Amino acid sequence: MRVYLPATMPLLARLSADGELHLTDGFAVTESLRDWYAEGDEEELEYAALTAAARASLRRLAGEPDAARRRVVIASDINDARVSLPADGAGPAEPGVIKITGSVRLVDIASLHVDEAGAQEYVTAAARALSAADEGDADALFTVDAVEDYDLLWFAAQELGDLL
Repeated sequence: MRVYLPATMPLLARLSADGELHLTDGFAVTESLRDWYAEGDEEELEYAALTAAARASLRRLAGEPDAARRRVVIASDINDARVSLPADGAGPAEPGVIKITGSVRLVDIASLHVDEAGAQEYVTAAARALSAADEGDADALFTVDAVEDYDLLWFAAQELGDLL
């Protein structure tokens, strides 16, 4: 199954050094995502899962003040047996949320998706605004949502060294 894992640039550096990462939370095209996204083909559903992972990457950035202000998503092919839905009542009810067991190995990565350098100012503002947006501040929510106007650039897994 193709899964989209929220990450940061320091996590990519660790992936490059170790050849694997232990990430447990991600997004995929699940039945809940299909139901939520009533219309759309497989490509649109994959994009919805990627976008959800980019939002989760922003949350990671909010907790890593020294990390480069670029959202990062790792697209990886994970054996279905290692993918599960969160237990009822555990975690967010967001469509497409999944849990994985085991490490994500560099050899299983299909692609990397990273903000272009020009988006860093907006990603910084969005990461700072997350707490206020969570509390219902409309201006902060606008700032957080606005970062989605910036597309993530696509990189092959083999380009990881160049990306870093």
